[in-house]
Amino acid sequence: MDPRDLTSTDNIVLIGMPGSGKSTIGVVLAKILNYDFVDVDLVIQQRCDKTLQRLIDALGPAGFIDVENEVLKSLDFQHTVISTGGSAVYSHDAIEHLAREGAIVYLQVGLPELERRLADFSERGVVMKQEGAMSLEALYAERVPLYEEHADVMIDIDGLSITDAANEVRAALGL
Repeated sequence: MDPRDLTSTDNIVLIGMPGSGKSTIGVVLAKILNYDFVDVDLVIQQRCDKTLQRLIDALGPAGFIDVENEVLKSLDFQHTVISTGGSAVYSHDAIEHLAREGAIVYLQVGLPELERRLADFSERGVVMKQEGAMSLEALYAERVPLYEEHADVMIDIDGLSITDAANEVRAALGL
């Protein structure tokens, strides 16, 4: 899909798997573009005064997705790189809101690289819609089609440095 033209007020919304580098790449991209940066996971933690994992434990996956949906729908930024949580794509209303606010960029990372980066993601605050333990492979299979469906731009960042990945996003958006 071709990226939309960004105006001076549009945002760049990063989506992707946990461990794909949304926050890290987002900070560097914001510096390169002279944009603001917001990490939605941190916004959720601040508003709820709990870590993501504690919220998931207390509310369950569906309850957490409801909270995340409300936070995402409330975002109103301009000229900002927004790093979403990996589960943002479960919130249809929120993704629609974000799509109106700017370009949605899917940072693609292959499963082998994610397995290397996320040796243990049990305490990372990862939402798993299925009951019980879910493998990273199953989570990947569940989420990738959702990321692809909602992305304006998909960028394979496997093997790229943080700066190179940020520059790939910039170039893909014509900035």
